This record gives sequence, structure tokens and C-alpha cells, in this order.
Amino acid sequence: MKTILFYKSGKPEDVLEVDERPLPEPQPGEVRIKVIASPVNPSDLMFIQNLYGIRPQFPSGAGFEGVGIVDALGEGVQMRTGMRVSFTSIGTWSEYAIAHQRSLIPVPDAMPDEVAAQLFVNPFTAYAMLQESGVQANQWLMLTAAGSAFSKMVIQLCKMKGIKTIGTVRRDDLNDELKALGLTEVINTETENLAGRVKQLTEGKGVACVLDAVGGHVATEAQKCLCKGGVMLIYGLLSLQDPTLNAGLMIFRELTIKGFWLTDWMRRVDSQTRQGVAQNVISLLASGKIQLPVEATYSLDEIQQAVDHADRQGRHGKVLIKM
Repeated sequence: MKTILFYKSGKPEDVLEVDERPLPEPQPGEVRIKVIASPVNPSDLMFIQNLYGIRPQFPSGAGFEGVGIVDALGEGVQMRTGMRVSFTSIGTWSEYAIAHQRSLIPVPDAMPDEVAAQLFVNPFTAYAMLQESGVQANQWLMLTAAGSAFSKMVIQLCKMKGIKTIGTVRRDDLNDELKALGLTEVINTETENLAGRVKQLTEGKGVACVLDAVGGHVATEAQKCLCKGGVMLIYGLLSLQDPTLNAGLMIFRELTIKGFWLTDWMRRVDSQTRQGVAQNVISLLASGKIQLPVEATYSLDEIQQAVDHADRQGRHGKVLIKM
């Protein structure tokens, strides 16, 4: 089978290779999946650079999620082959992948492959983080890196829940699209004072929560935008720079600043909560109420072009690898 491997950490376009490997056999509790499509997510690119919470074991596959057809069953797996499933694993950029049966989500017929391929990482994180934030209708929530696929998902969820949103951008070319999705206000951090503008928009109250993917100066300034008792959930570090924490703000506004990683959240919550999130996410995506646009698709042989495209600023949708 054709698969993507890397033998050392580094820039994805430099270290990823197309390789031929024997067809893998599922172990007890596992299934083999004939992969249809897999997205290129920021977490995939961080993993390849050894900057993620999970460390690669060389040679390593790449890609954390995808959609495919169950092709073979390991011992003890009670399900049928031929099912179309969304799944998570390490090594989804491949013609075939191995996944544990617990990671599989049966996909409704109404859901296109392009949506099912993106079912887990961004939608689950968006839904779970919104729950974790505790933000209620008519309160303000701020998103850094508002043009990302994740932020677009959160914007749509907030609109449905009546939550007002502020999104930060560095360029204005996505502003109309973000407003059309439901973003209440856009702030360009290159040309506007973030804290001052948020104070104006919220009538001096501040935002109840910041979901931060950037770190560095943007996250440092975003702390100033939180209301008393506000929460900042940090889920990324696109700038590769740590923010500076303001102890005075944390003390006198009683702020909470903490990290969020979907892998740990899934382990921490009970099965009923996980199933509830899954049912809600699938329902929203299958009905078309939430959109997950795709900007471009590439083959395994075009992996360098795919990861380069996925890392560009100003994309309007996800980059997919189709097998």
C-alpha cells in the first residue's frame, strides 16, 4: 500500500515521504480501514515537527483523522466490514490505516466524505470548548485566529446559541465570509488596539471567554479583554511564542487561564458526555446547519503541495488528502 512516512522531525514539506508498505493487519480490538480522505490539520503539522503532545515514534505515519470503509476486523471486534466510518489514529495519510474500534464513528449516508473526513478534530474540539467555556447567550466570546477552520465552526455554533463573538485577524480578506457565518465583530490586530476596541464593543465589560490559538503578543493582549471572572482557554500556539501572564489582572479580575487538549478532555469526561457531543456534532453536520468547507484536495503523491497549502494564511477551507 502507499503511505506517508517521516523518519525524523522537521518541516513537513522537507521530511514527509511517499512509501510503499505491506498491508497492515489489525490486532485484537482493532480494525483496518480503507481510507477515503483525510484532512491536514494544524495538529498534524505540529506532530511532524515534534511540537505536539504526542511524540512520533520513527518511522512514523502522519495524519490524525479521516473517513474510510472498514476492511478487516481484529479479534474480538463485533461489527461488520463495509461500514463507512470517521476514525482517529496516527497515520491516516495512507491508503489503509489501523484504528482501535473505540475511535470509530459510523457516518450517516447523508454526510459527504469531505465532511466526514473532518468530523472529529475541529467539530469535537469546538463543541467541547464551547461547553467548557461556560459562555451563555448574549455574553461575548473572543476567538484569536478567527479565520481558521476551527474558529469558523465555533462562530457558527455561537450564532445558534445566541452568543456574541469577536474574532481577531491579521488581514481583512476573510472579514465578509466570517460575518456571513455569524461573527459579530472583527478586529485586525495589525491595525487596531485589541483591548481598546473590545472595551468599546462590550461597553467596558469585557468578554466572558477567550479561545486562543496564537499565544505570544496576541494572547498577552487578549488577557486584558476578559471581564471579571473571565476564562481564557489556550488550545494552540501558532506564533510559537508563549504569552506573558499579567498577575495583576489575574488577581483583581479573578481570571482563569488554562489549556485545552481534546485528547485529555475525551479521557476526562464520562461516556454519556462524549456520546452527547458526538450525537450533536453529527446531527449538525449531517443536517448542513454547520458548514465545513474544503478549499483543495491532493493525492498522496502531492503531499508536499498539500502541507504547503494547508500552512498558508487566508485559506477559505480545509485541505484534504484523497486516496
